[in-house]
Amino acid sequence: MPISTRQPVRQALSLAALAAILVLTGCQGLIGNPSSSQVRIIDVSPDAPSLDIYQSHDALAYSLGFGTITSYMPVTPGAYTIAANSSGTSQVISSVKGSFLPATQYTVLIGDAGRAQQLTLKDQNQPAPSGQIALRFIGQATRARAVDIYLVPPGQTLADARPIATSVNTGVNTGYLNIPTGTYTIVMLAAGAIPIESALPVYTGTQVAYSDGSAHTIILIDQLLVSGYHLKVITADDYNPPSAS
Repeated sequence: MPISTRQPVRQALSLAALAAILVLTGCQGLIGNPSSSQVRIIDVSPDAPSLDIYQSHDALAYSLGFGTITSYMPVTPGAYTIAANSSGTSQVISSVKGSFLPATQYTVLIGDAGRAQQLTLKDQNQPAPSGQIALRFIGQATRARAVDIYLVPPGQTLADARPIATSVNTGVNTGYLNIPTGTYTIVMLAAGAIPIESALPVYTGTQVAYSDGSAHTIILIDQLLVSGYHLKVITADDYNPPSAS
């Protein structure tokens, strides 16, 4: 429904439904009707106000904030306009038309508000090969330098590691990279920096144990701190095997 005709009771119900949706992030591939499309929304713009998201005239989510990842939501396959409005208003921040195929998962990234950009990605909804995980890195940090990305297992030093992706900056999509299943810490260095122990990382994450066969999208974004903008990552689960639930 358009904002101008939305009734308070219906809005309250929708907000409650959204709260339930956000708790269920990290699906096991397509859920519900297997012939439907599945769409999730990620707000990656530090400059945008909170957002209401519409698929044509149907609301998908209300009051999304920076860094928010919804879970996958079923939609009827077809061509739609995905619009991001300033929350509670009819002011359109960005609007892009896209086609959504049956039995397919998509991520819609709401990017830098000043550029009104949206990016629609087709997601992996099947397991990675046995003994491997699939990781995809998306550059959405407009204020950061290009980086080389390392996965450092426990007991290994940065000097022993090799980058799995190089020169990742705004707009880069590495595609899914198949990597041996394991536990890793994501470390990022300025592009071209030599990975020695004295190197100062641009970003160091926490240690994460990835489930065999799982697929994930890792998004590089800007985070505003007291000292200015710094690189941050958020991780969306594209596919988790049933054994990981």
